[in-house]
Amino acid sequence: MSFEVDIRAFAQKCGKNANFVVRKTVLDIGRSLVEKTPVGNPDLWANPDNKPEGYAGGHARANWSHSVGSVNQQEFDGIDPTGSVSNARIAASIPGDAAGNVHYIQNSVPYIIPLEEGHSHQAPNGMAALTQVEFQGMIQRALSELK
Repeated sequence: MSFEVDIRAFAQKCGKNANFVVRKTVLDIGRSLVEKTPVGNPDLWANPDNKPEGYAGGHARANWSHSVGSVNQQEFDGIDPTGSVSNARIAASIPGDAAGNVHYIQNSVPYIIPLEEGHSHQAPNGMAALTQVEFQGMIQRALSELK
């Protein structure tokens, strides 16, 4: 092999590894945010009798999404108490060439900031703040999975 071929092979391997690490990290951040988002439980509310008719928890959890390059401000209809729909939406939106892009994971429900600020007893420390603390560990786990 020539030096040029060696360098090209090294660069290709680095690119694949970088894409893997970024993709896995974005997925892990998304999962963390989704799982930490409280699913409304009127039994835990200070005044459970104020539950709107037909209320079902999980709308905030249903509204996590991922975008590349700009923030997606779409609010999605429905509920996702398990988080499976949001997790699948995030996973499907991450490009294979994830490295080198700016990734956004966002939630556009109007009450996401109060939830982050501890409005829910189920998530008194928010979701994003806790995920931020876990971020470095997510990167380390992704790096440890490189082959």
